[in-house]
Amino acid sequence: MDVGGDGTGYADGADEPGWDVDPDDESSAVVAALGHQIRLWRESAGLRPAEFGAAIGYGENLIYKVEAGKRIPRPEFLEKADEVLGAGGKIAAMKKDIAEARYPKKVRDLAKLEAQAVELGAYGNHNLHGLLQTEEYAQALFEMRRPAYSQDHVERLVAARMARQSIFGRSPAPAFTFVQEEITLRRPIGGRMVLRKQLERLLEVGQLRNVEIQVMPTDLEDHAGMGGRIQVLKFSDGSVVGRSDDQSTSGLVSDPKEIRILELRYGIIRAQALTPRESLAFIEKVRGDT
Repeated sequence: MDVGGDGTGYADGADEPGWDVDPDDESSAVVAALGHQIRLWRESAGLRPAEFGAAIGYGENLIYKVEAGKRIPRPEFLEKADEVLGAGGKIAAMKKDIAEARYPKKVRDLAKLEAQAVELGAYGNHNLHGLLQTEEYAQALFEMRRPAYSQDHVERLVAARMARQSIFGRSPAPAFTFVQEEITLRRPIGGRMVLRKQLERLLEVGQLRNVEIQVMPTDLEDHAGMGGRIQVLKFSDGSVVGRSDDQSTSGLVSDPKEIRILELRYGIIRAQALTPRESLAFIEKVRGDT
């Protein structure tokens, strides 16, 4: 997944390691400030862009782009730059400032909401919820999109999805409930080995005390989830937001009437699905058959 391997050999500017900057994203200001600081450090060290690039193992073209705020450098770029320029950790410390800038804005916004939630409930009917996905599974999902995403965009999306999963280590831990259609456990996204590792991940997460995973059997005759995916987020101040596939807007809703409908539908879906204990046994059986 790492385009360019160790990051060397990019003198012609092709396939440069890092991520392009969206000029319409407010995070572009952070990236521009970072580039300006790197240029000041480089000039203070008396190095031309080509010399600096050679010293840290990157092409001159990438140096120009980073300093112009047009390219988000990888963390290892900042670490090498800090060492070569003798910045004493000041450049490397900027990794924190641009960590979120690597991810698309809508993903950052979702991650912030998830990080603030005290309860998260989600029903998935097409593939596994992003918080449950392994890196290999997520990458396979994004790579099969049509029209095809660029490798750069795939990498950004995968990195963002994995970063969101840090919510499982939050303290106090939020309460999670996930209801997954049976087919999402059987479709071999990325191949059989990727699916098997993904099922093992579900079994691992499902053992957490604050997580309940339920399976919706395919042969169920009465199903309240035919309208598509549902997600409901609850916060400590009592507010609730949600979204579903069958709502008129693709964004989040907070209208009390719409939220009541989503919560009612999600509650019925949970009641119709296998219990968490039955579901883990079901996932274990599917894993054994994979």
